[in-house]
Amino acid sequence: MTRRLYPGTCAALVFAALTLLLALPAMAQGQPPIRIVYPFPAGGAGDAMIRLIAERMQTALERTVLVDNRSGGGGRIGVQAVKTAAPDGTTLLFTVIAPISIYPLVYPQLGYDPFADFAPITQVGTYEFVAAVGPQAPVTSLKDFVAWARANPKEANYGIPGAGTLPHFLGVLFATAAGLDMKAITYRGGAPAVTDLIGGQYPILFIGTTDVLEAHKAGRLRILASSDQQRSPFLPYVPTFQEAGFNIHGNGWYGLYAPAGTPDAFIEKVNRIVVDAVKSPAIRERLLTLGLVPTGTSAAELKRIQSADTDLWRPAVKASGFTADQ
Repeated sequence: MTRRLYPGTCAALVFAALTLLLALPAMAQGQPPIRIVYPFPAGGAGDAMIRLIAERMQTALERTVLVDNRSGGGGRIGVQAVKTAAPDGTTLLFTVIAPISIYPLVYPQLGYDPFADFAPITQVGTYEFVAAVGPQAPVTSLKDFVAWARANPKEANYGIPGAGTLPHFLGVLFATAAGLDMKAITYRGGAPAVTDLIGGQYPILFIGTTDVLEAHKAGRLRILASSDQQRSPFLPYVPTFQEAGFNIHGNGWYGLYAPAGTPDAFIEKVNRIVVDAVKSPAIRERLLTLGLVPTGTSAAELKRIQSADTDLWRPAVKASGFTADQ
């Protein structure tokens, strides 16, 4: 039996086809997707952050935007993959501070030049660290701790969630500023370090804010200072290290980059989209729940931050004696 199509039916089908065509993403009309390489595994605050940003970029650009978790080598494998990608706007890098500002200080053969091989787009958000003491510690401030440590030098060790991490180098900065000879007790991750601090195995811990925030609120440990130059939005009643009398600071951050040589017009366009997204109320609130402070900077400001942080952490890395083969 032959099925006839009446004029009204034909018109409806044509209209539906045109509507579908107009609704297709630009990729279907010839533009390849944009791939954002995140050089660490899926999960965690950084991964959640870039997926929020990718969704906003896709809507604004009318183009498919994919997140590629290219992990390995502490982030170096993913970074190297972006270095060798074509500078045509189809491949971007979203990374934490370490592969960009810290690795040049600890890897003699890094495989990329963070300053020459990448074009900054924007810093997306920051996170800070804290100094926390266990409930048994007879101190309520950093100056109290320094006095106690001088009276008990054999017990004045500090915990860190891993060798070569920013909390490790922050501990070195603090010990230097306080004039203390302190030994780092290295853990594999924050959870066991927090457990031993609460259990009284050592007196002070340097770690990311979100790793100890709930324990602090519950009274299981005490946070004495935070590491940014302004008070933490999560701990507005806790002084910074500088306010506590120690002229040190340093935080972590996430930034978006393109391969060097990517057209300026594309970088400027993506910068506007991402900055607008980060400053929107919905994404701002979501990032704060992840323990991240939204920023959204110019490309030039990210370049300045990148360089300044390499200079900031260089003395602590050198004083720590840490090398990449540890």
